[in-house]
Amino acid sequence: MRKIYIFDTTLRDGEQSPGVNLNTKEKLEIAYQLERLGVDRIEAGFPAASPGDSAAVGAVAAAVKNATIVGLSRARTQDIDAAYEALKNAQDPCLHLFLASSPIHRKHKLRMEKEQVLETAEAAIRYAKKYFSKVEFSPEDAGRTELDFLCQVTEMAIRAGATVVNIPDTVGYLTPYEYGNIFKTLKENVPGIEKIQLSAHCHDDLGMATANALAAVLNGADQIEGTINGIGERAGNTALEEVALALETRQDFYQAKTSLVLSEIARTSRLVSKLTGMVVPGNKAIVGANAFAHESGIHQDGMLKEKTTYEIISPETIGLKESKLVLGKHSGRHAFREKLIDLGYTLSEEQVNAAFAKFKDVADKKKEVSDEDIRAMIEEKLSDTPEMFKLETVYVEYGNQSVPSAKVRLVTIDGNVLEEEASGNGSVDAIYMAIDKASQENVELTDYSIKSVTHGKDALGEVHVVLTQDGLPALGRGVSTDILEASARAYVDALNRLIEKRKLGGSSRRDKIGLI
Repeated sequence: MRKIYIFDTTLRDGEQSPGVNLNTKEKLEIAYQLERLGVDRIEAGFPAASPGDSAAVGAVAAAVKNATIVGLSRARTQDIDAAYEALKNAQDPCLHLFLASSPIHRKHKLRMEKEQVLETAEAAIRYAKKYFSKVEFSPEDAGRTELDFLCQVTEMAIRAGATVVNIPDTVGYLTPYEYGNIFKTLKENVPGIEKIQLSAHCHDDLGMATANALAAVLNGADQIEGTINGIGERAGNTALEEVALALETRQDFYQAKTSLVLSEIARTSRLVSKLTGMVVPGNKAIVGANAFAHESGIHQDGMLKEKTTYEIISPETIGLKESKLVLGKHSGRHAFREKLIDLGYTLSEEQVNAAFAKFKDVADKKKEVSDEDIRAMIEEKLSDTPEMFKLETVYVEYGNQSVPSAKVRLVTIDGNVLEEEASGNGSVDAIYMAIDKASQENVELTDYSIKSVTHGKDALGEVHVVLTQDGLPALGRGVSTDILEASARAYVDALNRLIEKRKLGGSSRRDKIGLI
């Protein structure tokens, strides 16, 4: 069976999603999980974009040993040099060069003729080959490039020494037939095409990214590029979990498969959602909350008689399990530790103790604590950002005929107690104004979202906020059975992250110039 290589760009193209800004520690956490997932190639970032991005790529390159680490670069010597510096400690480095090729990009962005594009790209590839044995080249906006010119570009890239040629549908413009035909044409007409791998990189602007990627597989693509949960620029990228499960479930049709560890998919999806703050829609294929839910009476009857009547993928395939231990307020530390092991967590004794204390607090408020509740609590507690401020208490007064007010008590890292109260347009606004007064930090709330971790009136609520200060953004997360407490926790978490980024000399959101 033909192997399809998986090129994950969650840390580069995925991070270009509006509102997403991952720090180095978060990128490393995702990279380690992508390694466990069995991803072949991890695009860690764009080293020339900013010092922060270069440091993050360097950290991933040094840490990950079982995947090729890729750095993005424009067709410029200074970009290539920056990528070489960032990737020098990688066990298996690769440079990803790109230069636009479509008529609209040549005219309006590059102001180049076809010959200039070919010359510039060839010079960049040859320069890159001095430092990298593996070079991938992408003609940006290949989907809207003349097919005969795309053949010329590919032939040039092979001649110059590229090992992979990627065909990006940068703006998600093509249909599956059109996109598949590009690969078919290149396979049939470009001399030396057997020497390289052809890669597919699709965007989802018209909702066809996964379909286009699979059409590329049918027509000879060797590699699929995409992101976890399909995050990315505008409407996002190809969702890698969708491609992997399509190939696994329909091996009879595609005669190709990935080498991903499919049981790690659910965990990877949750981690990316948590760290980026991008909530996975309930009806999202493979990893959505409703992907394995059945409400229709007819469907339920069929499932009880034979699961395959309405389920073509089992939840166990992607790492979802039925709960074996029901945990509640009477559960002990041993049962809790066993549950953590069952859920795939390896924690220190100190982390287990902190998590157990949080579990007991939640268990006092809920009759039964679900696996999802535990995951949410653990992931909140695993943050290693120094707590410059710790939320100790929050008190809210609200009535529909009165102005909401809030009083908060924060404890600083030095042990100082700060108490302030404030009024606002609503309870959350009042809490946030009180926290601002206590912390004396001048920040702007640029995003706020709530989701339910589980179902029922006593469900844990999860709040994500994004705070911005002088162009520097930080994501915060809070979990509680009380949504106002969760809101306060998320705000304080974001404050702590913002202060930490400021101390480390973090820059504002990097220039988004890599748009393939």
